Amino acid sequence: MLPIIFALVSYVGWGVGDIFGVVSARKLGGYSTTLWSYIFSIIILTFLLPFAPGNIRDFNLSTLFLNILLAIIGAVGFVAFNEGMRLSNASLVGTIAAAFATLAAVLSIVFLGERITTLQATAIVIAFVGVVFCTFNFKDLKKGKLIRNKGLILALVAMVTWGIYFAFIKIPIRQVGWFWPVYVGMISVLPLYLLFVRFRQIKIVKPTLKGALPYLLTGIITLRIAELSFNYAISIGLTAIVAPIAGSYPSLFVVLASIFFKDPITTQEKFGIVVTIAGVVLLSLLSA
Repeated sequence: MLPIIFALVSYVGWGVGDIFGVVSARKLGGYSTTLWSYIFSIIILTFLLPFAPGNIRDFNLSTLFLNILLAIIGAVGFVAFNEGMRLSNASLVGTIAAAFATLAAVLSIVFLGERITTLQATAIVIAFVGVVFCTFNFKDLKKGKLIRNKGLILALVAMVTWGIYFAFIKIPIRQVGWFWPVYVGMISVLPLYLLFVRFRQIKIVKPTLKGALPYLLTGIITLRIAELSFNYAISIGLTAIVAPIAGSYPSLFVVLASIFFKDPITTQEKFGIVVTIAGVVLLSLLSA
C-alpha cells in the first residue's frame, strides 16, 4: 500500500508541477527553463543533504556510470518536453509525454524481470493507441505528413527518454537509496548542459524575465517532490505498478491545462487524450 501512496504523491506533483512548467517555458523558452530548473534544483537538494538517506559511497563504478547516463537521457527528455510545451498544445504534449509510464512498465518487465497480468498488458496497449491518436493526423497520411508538428515530435522524444530513465533508475536506487541518484544525476548533467548551450550558441534569459521566477520555483519544488516520491515508491515496490499509477497524472494535468491555457483541441485529439488517460488510469486501478 505504501508504494501506491507515494505513487499518488507523484501523480499530484507531476500533474500540478507541469502546469507551472508550461508557464515558465512559455515565458523563458524551453532551454532557459531547463537550465534554471537544474540550477535551482541542485541548490534546493543541497540543503537536504544532511537528511539524505542511503550513502553515496555505496556507488560502484558501473552503477555510477549508469546513473550519469540515465541522467543525460532524462535531461534530453526534459529539454524536449519544455520546448514541446512552448511550441504546441499543452494538453497534447503532456498526455503524450506522460505515456512514459507505460514504456517504463514494459522495460521493467522485459529487462528487470517484473511481471504484470494480461489485463494490465491490455491497459498498456490502450494507452499507446491513445498516443497514436494524439500524435498522428490521419487526414494527413494521404499527404505523406505523419507527425502534426515539431512540438508533438518533442513530446514523443520525452516519452521515450523518460520511459528509459524511470525504468532503469531503479538499479542505482537499489544500491544507494532514492535520494542520491537524483542529486548525482543533476550535478553530472549541469556542466554538460552548459557546454551544450554554449556550443549551440543558445541565448539564456534571466529567470526573472516576464515575472517567471515564482512559477519556475513552484514548479521545480513540486516536480522534485514528485520525482523523489516516485524513487522512494519504486525502491519499495514494483516499477511496473508504481510507474503507471504515477503516470496517470495527465488526468489531472489535462483538466488544469484546459482551465489555465484554453488551447484548442480537435475531436481526434480529444479522443486520443481520453484513450491515453483511460489506459493509464485502468492500469493504475488494476495495479492497486
